[in-house]
Amino acid sequence: MPDPQFASPFSDFTDQVFQHLRRSDQRRWAGAYLAGLLITPGKKSVRRLAGAVSASPTAVQSLRQFVSLSPWDWEPVMDQLTRWAEGHGPATTWAIGRAVLPKRGDRSVGVHRYFDPGTGRTLNCQLGLGAFLCIGGLQVPVEWRLLLPAPWTEDPQLRRRARIPDEVRHRPLWAQALDLVDTLEARTAPTPAPVVADMSDDPDTALLLRGLSQRARDFVVAVPPHLKVLPIGERTANGPEPVSARAHISQGNTDTVEVTTADGRKQELPVQSVLVRLPGARPGATQEYPYRLFTEVLPDGRPATLWLTSLTHRRLDNVASLATNRHGTTAAVASMERHFGLLDFEGRSFPGWYHHMTLVSAAYTYQRLTHRPVPRHLPCCPAPHVCTAPERLHMAGH
Repeated sequence: MPDPQFASPFSDFTDQVFQHLRRSDQRRWAGAYLAGLLITPGKKSVRRLAGAVSASPTAVQSLRQFVSLSPWDWEPVMDQLTRWAEGHGPATTWAIGRAVLPKRGDRSVGVHRYFDPGTGRTLNCQLGLGAFLCIGGLQVPVEWRLLLPAPWTEDPQLRRRARIPDEVRHRPLWAQALDLVDTLEARTAPTPAPVVADMSDDPDTALLLRGLSQRARDFVVAVPPHLKVLPIGERTANGPEPVSARAHISQGNTDTVEVTTADGRKQELPVQSVLVRLPGARPGATQEYPYRLFTEVLPDGRPATLWLTSLTHRRLDNVASLATNRHGTTAAVASMERHFGLLDFEGRSFPGWYHHMTLVSAAYTYQRLTHRPVPRHLPCCPAPHVCTAPERLHMAGH
């Protein structure tokens, strides 16, 4: 019999998250895949997941069928995952983060050459954009978008090979980020949680900022140095002339603020800030509220990340603390890579990629918000579970 202490939370979680899967066998294999991600140490290949959760010789084929070919809709699963996560506390921020998934060859859906600012390298990879809820200092992924370069959506053969739905088209990074925000707004309870994102390498960040402002969604966004801003207080015949954010930040005031990171650590930082507006307001529109441009002042004089926020009514230390949430997003993605199999899937088809990202997100969110292992005897598995080794009954590496 399952250990009551552990069986109930895991069973309740899988029952809620996978309730919209139409067939009972899909729901069972979803639970089995999820359990495999949680208890299999090391590489999370489908074969190793199957060996961890089932004695059936056909388990490998069934799991592979479920994640790659079975026609189940991942959106209701992510919807339920979001609702389950919200049940553990209010989200203080919505963070937008990236997952860079290196690939060999050109068969994986959306694979392309991408310069990764985090590593300073150009990679052959898939690029995912995720929405994370920050709950109690933890960041958990509840939605994803696969960025498809134009060739993947314009070539009929590539579309057919990767099973890309007819309605899916190429959309730039800023548009995908807005789509994630719209999805969370439709899915979650009303909340003032600001959007935190690092868009410092996106030349079209201004379009994201405009979109967030039009949605009345507060934000703390890292922006490129060349972003054009309008100084406040300067008067010329035609109004202030736009200048780059990097050039204008030197006109701001410097204050020492105490920043609280997502993990609760406190540190004092010198931060420079100045109020600005964005160019491009519609003719005849009322004057928009100003934004705050700010950056950390590094002791060696190196350029630091520039941030723009709509939260001008908040204290600078509070806003600067929100900016540190980007490190929490990066850490969450790294943990999913190391311990939850984020990189251990070919991802050749569009549905397969979303299925895998959904299951990895569910496993990570469950473990982070409950800190519980799966039951000693897995009631979710379609075939008898034969693993009894203690080291496979607890999450590997957590």
